[in-house]
Amino acid sequence: MLQPRRSDASLVSLAGRWYFPIAFVARLPFAMMVVGVLTLVVASRDSVALGGINSAFVGIGSAVFGPLVGAAADRFGQRAVLVPVGLANAVLLGVLPLVVASTAPDLAVLAMSFLIGATAPQVAPMSRTRLVAIIRQRMSGARRDKVFSGTMAYESAADETVFIVGPFLVGLLASTIAPWVAVAGASALTFVFVTAFALHPTGALVVGGPAQETRAPARQLLRPRLLVVVVGILGIGLFFGSTLTSLTAFTEQQGEASRAGLLYGVMGIGSAALALGSAAFPQRFGVAWRWLVFGVVLLGGAIAFSRADSVGAVVLVLGVMGIGIGPTLVAQYSLGSDRSPVGRSATTMTILGSAVIVGQSIASAVVGEVAERAGTGAAMAFPAYAAALVVVAAVADLLLARRERRPVVATA
Repeated sequence: MLQPRRSDASLVSLAGRWYFPIAFVARLPFAMMVVGVLTLVVASRDSVALGGINSAFVGIGSAVFGPLVGAAADRFGQRAVLVPVGLANAVLLGVLPLVVASTAPDLAVLAMSFLIGATAPQVAPMSRTRLVAIIRQRMSGARRDKVFSGTMAYESAADETVFIVGPFLVGLLASTIAPWVAVAGASALTFVFVTAFALHPTGALVVGGPAQETRAPARQLLRPRLLVVVVGILGIGLFFGSTLTSLTAFTEQQGEASRAGLLYGVMGIGSAALALGSAAFPQRFGVAWRWLVFGVVLLGGAIAFSRADSVGAVVLVLGVMGIGIGPTLVAQYSLGSDRSPVGRSATTMTILGSAVIVGQSIASAVVGEVAERAGTGAAMAFPAYAAALVVVAAVADLLLARRERRPVVATA
């Protein structure tokens, strides 16, 4: 139950003690889908190319329908949308191993992958929307800014953590039991925790419908200063996918393919710590500048990663990249929230979340193919390309802000 409004109450007490654990676990299946589908298809149909295409189809489905799911939540309320979408996604994930193992044509498997992406429950963006609603509706103005900054830091750290833990769980379950277990596990988590998240009392704060505040026109989602954030966070998704895939190729070359998930987890340590620590940055260190500064750190680490030739060197540069990626994600989501058109918060956050998984899916497919055809060295260059996109978007964001601040000179 939601706690009554108290100006001195913490966000945890206002949301309820079970909210954060439920919301955290509920977003795990989203992070497991791309890698889980890839692993399952490759293992069952013995085709890396087909596995890569299927993982890309998951991302395409999420890109096409994810924003529509967010828009529906803005209009009809999160509960009315999340419950049927989550149940449909759980069923599709549960059925996929049977379809892949059967004699069904590859086209049927691709269709299933697309539908899994299309019905992906958008827990992370909807969690942000709920928490922002609690902060705005139940906290005094004096505390609002500080709590908002800390909340965006936590949410970004949670996203970063699940995008590390999700692939790790897939690899662990696939290697110790069977590839289908990872997908079945994602199905079970979706059925239990996404449903629990959908029915949590915080869902009542964002009910949608006519009573909600007036919505801005949909065209405002295409404003340049919001689009540049989408491009930047797409770069993060490309970075995730290219790093995991090239790291898998590297460890396979070293004869230790099963260690890829463990090494990938190194990146999450510094990332989560710095993301949570972002709330302590001074206000004069603006969010847009944080994006640029830590994006440059990410780029430097990615360039070093492309030249690493030993496990020790790879572990070191993964730690450096982790330092860059956490605060960058926090900055991007904070800017996305600030620039969200009125009444379209869930839509905006869903677009940002979909951009991550789209980038991850595309990079997994492309970099896997590059590793197979051109070798591990070529594949390990792709995280640097993705990080460069993040930095270019950060520079574009600062230039757009400067242009908006430029005074208009009156003409006679």
